[in-house]
Amino acid sequence: MTSIKQVGQSMQRILSEQADQAARSTGFVQRNSKMGGAEFVQTLVFGWMSNPQATLEELTQTAASVGVTITPQGLDQRFTKAGADCLKSVLDQAVHELVQGTAPTNNFLKRFSGVYIQDSTIVDLPDELSEEWRGCGNQAGAGQPAAVKIEVRLNILQGEMIGPLLENGRIHDAVSQIQSVDLPKGALSIADLGYWSLPEMSRQAANGGFWLSRILTRAKVVTLDEKVWDLLAFLQAQSSGPIDCPILLTAQHRVPARLLAVRVAQEVADRRRHKLREEAQRRGKPISQKRLALAAWTILVTNLPPEMLTLRQAMILIRVRWQIELLFKLWKSHAHIDEWRSSKPWRILIEVYAKLLAMLVQHWLFLISFWRSANRSLFKAANTIQRHALLLAGSCASLDALVAAITVIQRCLTAGCRINKRKTDLRSFQLLLSLNQETLA
Repeated sequence: MTSIKQVGQSMQRILSEQADQAARSTGFVQRNSKMGGAEFVQTLVFGWMSNPQATLEELTQTAASVGVTITPQGLDQRFTKAGADCLKSVLDQAVHELVQGTAPTNNFLKRFSGVYIQDSTIVDLPDELSEEWRGCGNQAGAGQPAAVKIEVRLNILQGEMIGPLLENGRIHDAVSQIQSVDLPKGALSIADLGYWSLPEMSRQAANGGFWLSRILTRAKVVTLDEKVWDLLAFLQAQSSGPIDCPILLTAQHRVPARLLAVRVAQEVADRRRHKLREEAQRRGKPISQKRLALAAWTILVTNLPPEMLTLRQAMILIRVRWQIELLFKLWKSHAHIDEWRSSKPWRILIEVYAKLLAMLVQHWLFLISFWRSANRSLFKAANTIQRHALLLAGSCASLDALVAAITVIQRCLTAGCRINKRKTDLRSFQLLLSLNQETLA
């Protein structure tokens, strides 16, 4: 586990030392200035952490807390390409800091060296930034869409985060840079279907890793008798009960796997079909009868053997992937990483980088405070950190003061920030705890 002092040292190293170095290397600071790289980065990170919709006037108050007196106009003049490059350089350095928490007590999950969930989200940017971050679209020149893809891989055991890694918005998940980051031997990967890649699944398995995933509706399965099946036809040919059988994924790649499938209740299938039709209407594309029929099933594939993961355990464990969706929801609905008050392109990009840095620092505080609690509430914790953001800003100049500020926040987060249990429609953490009890039994 990373200690409070180690987090304080990481924050000082990134937000002070690395920020000053980045300011010089990017040309943001070319001569002595009252607002160097450290003051600039700390002002924006903690200013927008405190209030994601902060005005220039409010940001100058944060600047005062880090020891700089500057006018709103003076701060606005620093929102340049060099300022954006400076923030991006600091963010790149920050994602390489290894910060870990204490894993929740769960004997079931201890069979894995890590349980990694990953996904991405896209932030649309002004077209003027298309040379920095290319969005979807084929036209060159003016008017080309701009968007940045934010990728995150999170270990739900110790909590360490790989990312946020930034890509052009047009890059497909399956070929993104996060796919090339190797996982420890014995780790389990749970990813969105956008990351579906049979060669990558084979590589993970060859390296001693495991994966659990939903399956593409167009995927073909090969049974042990060498018969190639359409997915829907295969399911319809089985008995009405749950399915757990060995297969090969596609005739071309022949990746060994287990196919796990259960029929869902009629109301669940109806809700899924309603969402599919809505999505098809939004995209202006027809929905196939095959996809509508497959909505009656929950279908998973994995390379885990039955003695390590039963069908019931797999159906519970796949729900863990939604934790990454909740993380992005927190970043967007609470930190507003995709919202800004300005129409100036470079100021917008600076704000995106600064807010992502703030979310990374926030996550470090999560890890040293309450990560060991299975029923942790990230939204409640984010509200608590938001109230203490200016305390952190005013403490960055001194490690002792910063450690004292982090200690106060740690006590507050440890004292509360919990999700209540449900008696019906159990939450994911309750279901995971039930697996822990099965293991103990």
